[in-house]
Amino acid sequence: MRLFVGIDLPWELRERLDALEGNIPGARWVPSENFHLTLRFIGEVGKHQAEEIDLALATLKARAFDLTLAGVGTFAKGGRETTLWVGVERNAQLEHLQNKVETALQRIGLEPERRRFTPHITLARLDNPSPAKLIAFVQAHNLFRAEPMPVRHFTLFSSLLCKDAPVYTAEVEYPLA
Repeated sequence: MRLFVGIDLPWELRERLDALEGNIPGARWVPSENFHLTLRFIGEVGKHQAEEIDLALATLKARAFDLTLAGVGTFAKGGRETTLWVGVERNAQLEHLQNKVETALQRIGLEPERRRFTPHITLARLDNPSPAKLIAFVQAHNLFRAEPMPVRHFTLFSSLLCKDAPVYTAEVEYPLA
């Protein structure tokens, strides 16, 4: 089973993000039902390890908070743009929650996450996008800002890789105080 820990988004926000979809050749847009904020990608695990992960996450204590999505940008790898995203305003409570998740997973033997936590919502995967169209999209939407959304729980998701898009299933929700 392939797992990750994340924050689910309310449907109103998913619809607003879905409306951003633009005409960028080379962009594969994420279906709105797959929008989420990843706190920690775990990867492929067996049933026993999945149970350990669930138990570790269930013990976490953190406060509920509000989160605001703002701005758009891209990630690049090897000089090529690979991901188009909506950003998240700096949020100490989000970083605190992510640190607690990371610590809990390391305590049960998972390898530390090597990448720095950069909170974002992936809008599209990019495969040699038109540079002019991509730049125009980012410039047109760089002032994007959503209403603050309440974060009252985080979720352990499973991910089933399929031909068109992965299917994400919320396995367990963990409440925040």
